[in-house]
Amino acid sequence: MAQLPDPAASRAVLLGTAAYRHLDALPAVAANLRDLAGLLGDPTVWGLPAQHCEVVLDPAHAAAMLDPVHRAGDEATDTLVVYFAGHGMRDSESADLYLGLTGSRDSVGYTAVAYQHLRGAIRGARARRKIVVLDCCFSGRAARTLAGGDGVLAAQAAVDGAYVLTASPRDRVALAPDGERHTAFTGELLGILQHGIADGPELIDLDTLYRALDERLRAKNRPQPQRAQENGVGRLPLARNRALAQRRRAPAGPVLDSEVRAAMVASGLGLARMLRAAGDHRDALPVLRLALQERGPGGGDGLLPVQLELSELLAETGQTREAIEVLEQAFHQARQVYGPEAVLVCRRLADLLQESGNHIQACEVLKHALDLLETGRRSRG
Repeated sequence: MAQLPDPAASRAVLLGTAAYRHLDALPAVAANLRDLAGLLGDPTVWGLPAQHCEVVLDPAHAAAMLDPVHRAGDEATDTLVVYFAGHGMRDSESADLYLGLTGSRDSVGYTAVAYQHLRGAIRGARARRKIVVLDCCFSGRAARTLAGGDGVLAAQAAVDGAYVLTASPRDRVALAPDGERHTAFTGELLGILQHGIADGPELIDLDTLYRALDERLRAKNRPQPQRAQENGVGRLPLARNRALAQRRRAPAGPVLDSEVRAAMVASGLGLARMLRAAGDHRDALPVLRLALQERGPGGGDGLLPVQLELSELLAETGQTREAIEVLEQAFHQARQVYGPEAVLVCRRLADLLQESGNHIQACEVLKHALDLLETGRRSRG
């Protein structure tokens, strides 16, 4: 059975330029990065730890854009995701793709970052699988560059194991609609990750994601995405299909108290993540604590994402003891059920216990995580 990439051995680098001195501003890019990071970190989508997802907004020079990619490439052994949103430009002489920096000037390649340099950083990564997502003008030209020509991209991709997903065909302008929170391409991408695909598989792989993006953008008469892949990376699952989980929870009759509680928990979690992304940790903490109080007679079902978010924020703000208490509650709730969230709780709890010097308890928690994984393997076998 296919599995998601291991969050502990994967990395993501989300790059974006929203503010420019010489080009039109793209305010939607900031929202793109913030919301994409939140969904990648959501245990119901993927569960990538926050420290494994680096967000770089408005890089002023090439090193600010490329150094994080090199770092992530050195650390990731499973999957590396690199995303860029902003102005993509063509040099007046070479017509190659360049990625915009805050000081970039139109048709002046040396004021931006050549895509080939980003490609080189990705090519040198240790990760077995690499995913490149470009939401910018003329981004289809990147797929041509990776393919080394105008032939079949999937068969000629130059980066071993890479899947390239781009917002527009080459020589077409990507769309950033006025008044919309996100750019056209990333808005649809986020919608799929957040709400899932109604008739899709349990795990959304890259090819399924591409087909859904193509269908939704085509229906709105917006620029069509492009893709290039090698070695069957398109079959790699990237996210859980939330539509299936929502369908399983759908009520057969009137709205129940449990559903009202679930909605309140989801709203609280979403608000806390927005506050946290804005650096407002002081207000995010009480919101998460209130969300944890919305537990029904059945216990803490559905609260694992809140507990994971709260424990992570507490640890970041130096409140390690309370973070451990929150994770211990989550551990006792999830320990009887095999699943990725239960394993993630074990990993994070063990990390905090080890950091606080409780090595024996950390070992016990890790042993239970191994037992969960073994149970999962037996159930699949």
